[in-house]
Amino acid sequence: MPAAQVVCLLGANGAGKTTTLNCVSAVVPLSAGRIRFDGEDITGLSIDQIVARGIVQVPEGREIFPEMTVSDNLLLGSWLNRNDRRALFERVYDYFPRLKERARQLAGTLSGGEQQMLMIGRALMARPKLLLMDEPSLGLSPVLIEQVFAILARINREGIPILLVEQNARVALKASQYGYVLENGEIRLHGMSRELAENPEIRAAYLGG
Repeated sequence: MPAAQVVCLLGANGAGKTTTLNCVSAVVPLSAGRIRFDGEDITGLSIDQIVARGIVQVPEGREIFPEMTVSDNLLLGSWLNRNDRRALFERVYDYFPRLKERARQLAGTLSGGEQQMLMIGRALMARPKLLLMDEPSLGLSPVLIEQVFAILARINREGIPILLVEQNARVALKASQYGYVLENGEIRLHGMSRELAENPEIRAAYLGG
C-alpha cells in the first residue's frame, strides 16, 4: 500500500476482509501467496516477529483486559519499547486526554468509545509502522465514530499508514485515500476512494443508491 495513506478494504460479510488483516498480522496462516512489508518477505513469521517489524492490529470488538487499569492496559503495548515508555504514554495521552483522566480506572468500566480509544492507544504504544484497524466504528454512536475517525486521521497525518476494514462503506471511503473491494477473498475493484464512492456499482451495493 502507498506510504502514509489510509487504505480501506470493502466487501460483504464473509468476503475476506478480516481474514486479510489476520493473515498480515500472522493470526491466521496463509494458504497461498506471500506477504511483503517494507521490502521484506514476512510470510510465515510469528505474531511477535510481525509486531517487532511495526505491524500492529487493533482487532474488532473490545479486546481489552477489563480487570486491569487503563494505564496497565497501555503498558502491555510497550513490551518492545520498555526504555521509551514515558514518551509513549505522553504521546497516547496527547491523542486521548480521556484516557489520562481515567488512567487508574479499571478498563472494564470505560464506555464503548473509551474502550476503542484504549485499544488504539495500546497499539500506538508499540510504535507501529503500519496500523491495521478492524471495524473501529462497531457499536459506536455517530458522534463517537466521528471522534475516533478524526483521531485516526491525525495519526495518519503524522506518518502512520492505516489499513482499514470497515463495514460502513460510506465512513470507510470518506476516511481513506485508496480502496479495495473484496469478493470471496479476491480483489473485485480497486481505486482512489473518491472514485470508488462515485462508482455506480459500489453505490448500489454499499452506499444505498
